[in-house]
Amino acid sequence: MKRVDWSYHRPGCKTCGKTQDYLEQAGTVVKEQVNATKERYGQTKANELLAQVTQLLVTKGQKYLDFDLKKESPTEEELMKLIIGPTGNLRAPTLRVGKKLLVGFNEEMYQRVK
Repeated sequence: MKRVDWSYHRPGCKTCGKTQDYLEQAGTVVKEQVNATKERYGQTKANELLAQVTQLLVTKGQKYLDFDLKKESPTEEELMKLIIGPTGNLRAPTLRVGKKLLVGFNEEMYQRVK
């Protein structure tokens, strides 16, 4: 991944730190970075992000799920369960790379995204 269009992270978060380290080591340029502790992304903003993408990749434990949103039609409730955390805000870290939205950190998932 050489360029990230948008990044949502929480300073001090261990998983967000892994993401930042991975991006730095890969020489990835982050165009826009949003601090999750200063700007909250609830369900409305999460839906706006989903409207911009055609693929959703979400970590689930040690694995990740891959949804082609052009072919699959998960319900809004199913999508929100995947991308909204227990606080009611978008899970961090979240990245938008072109038409792909990546939620959580999984090195294999990140390597797959070009």
